[in-house]
Amino acid sequence: MELTACRRCRSLRVEGGPLQRQVNEQQLSVLQWVGAGCAAGVWATSSYKTTCQALQNRGLVTVSRKGGQWSVALTSAGQHYLAHGTYPPRGSRPQKTQAAASRPQSTRALETPAAGRKPSPPPRPRVTFTEQLLHELAEAGGRIVKSGSGPGLEKWPSRVAAARRSGRVPEAKELFGGWCRGGYEIQLVDIPAWRLAVLEPVPVPSRLTRPHTVVRAMQSEPQPLGLTKPVQGRALRLIHALVTATENAGHSSAAGQTGFAPPPHRRRRGSPHFTITAQGQTVQFLVLQEQDRAEHVATEKELAEAKKNSWIRIPRFDYTPSERLRFVLSGGQPHRASEWADTPARSLEDQLAEIAQEVTLRGEAAERRRLDEIEAARQKRIRWEAAMDEARVQYAEAYRVRHFEAQGAAWRHATRLTEYVSAVRTRVENMPPGQTRTEAETWIDWAAARVEGLDPLNTPPRLPDVPEPRADDLRPFLGHWSPYGP
Repeated sequence: MELTACRRCRSLRVEGGPLQRQVNEQQLSVLQWVGAGCAAGVWATSSYKTTCQALQNRGLVTVSRKGGQWSVALTSAGQHYLAHGTYPPRGSRPQKTQAAASRPQSTRALETPAAGRKPSPPPRPRVTFTEQLLHELAEAGGRIVKSGSGPGLEKWPSRVAAARRSGRVPEAKELFGGWCRGGYEIQLVDIPAWRLAVLEPVPVPSRLTRPHTVVRAMQSEPQPLGLTKPVQGRALRLIHALVTATENAGHSSAAGQTGFAPPPHRRRRGSPHFTITAQGQTVQFLVLQEQDRAEHVATEKELAEAKKNSWIRIPRFDYTPSERLRFVLSGGQPHRASEWADTPARSLEDQLAEIAQEVTLRGEAAERRRLDEIEAARQKRIRWEAAMDEARVQYAEAYRVRHFEAQGAAWRHATRLTEYVSAVRTRVENMPPGQTRTEAETWIDWAAARVEGLDPLNTPPRLPDVPEPRADDLRPFLGHWSPYGP
């Protein structure tokens, strides 16, 4: 088999077939997409067509443009590559001519390895970036951080996106990637159980024979929820079904400003039409009517006024109320979303189960947060009480130390006075008898008695009685804690 140069594409080809070059990560993602049936909406641009052309040069797909329609399909080699990660062995590849298929056995024998020569081992399956990434995440416990700089680090967001599209991520797992302080963080986490739960559909009545009290409050308004007549009945039936379903789950509901419709530019900041409270968490609901937008055709009067007055602006679009509705939720911790609306694929009737689950999830999150706050406050009080006990111990010890230092200072003071009295006595003993000596001896007797009362060694030592500390007495031993409470 010989290699020849193609002048038109300036690439090397193998006589009888394409060059067996390994595909890169992007090409493998496109190959898997072709093998999965070419689902629509996967690629944001048409760059996948260029990748399919490169895969056709490798013999893995065939690209067709018959009738102006672009299509792509796997070849047998492409199917083998998806199944094993390698090209099929040359002996198993289909022959293009009958002459090659009917080649004599003796000719084939000439192509076998020489006697005594070991045949080359079969090629190992290629490990893709996705397989390598998932293996690395499994060994690291589901979280890794790619550090460094340059193009190698900048490719990780696209590699993570390709791994999500590859279909190799486990069903109960989600792959996330994002920039962090240390580089690019990649996580493989469990899908929350609430996302895997099978939800029972919420039945919507065709007529309101016995409406809920919240709905009755809305029906008493001249224009319930500020909606137009064509959508009022459906909106009230949706609200009745949602409120009934959530009350069956143990939640409560109440009506808000049932006849209020905020202006278009502030419609998500308006007062709620009704509320549902789950485990102490109140979720507010706004029911909005979607608007259809169309190009505005300026009238002659508008053109004349705009020509006369420079401050007049002709609107670009006209907005008309549609029959589509939107529920906007606020309050609590969002899980699935904060807005649900009619779409061509799903109506609000089909989404009521998700909205009811969202209310329950927000209530459960609020209850967990409340319990966590109670436990945090309990732990904080335990730490504060321990700090107060330690502060009392330190205060008592500090009081004893101050008493001990005061006794030492009193002993040194009494010792110096004793020496002074002894020196005075020696001087008085040499004085002649008389009134002066008598007065001096009287003073010596008083001073000796006084020194004896000042000397702490004249009484047995004992620990002092520690007085009950005040709040300010404990403050120096509490650090960041307050003596009045946690």
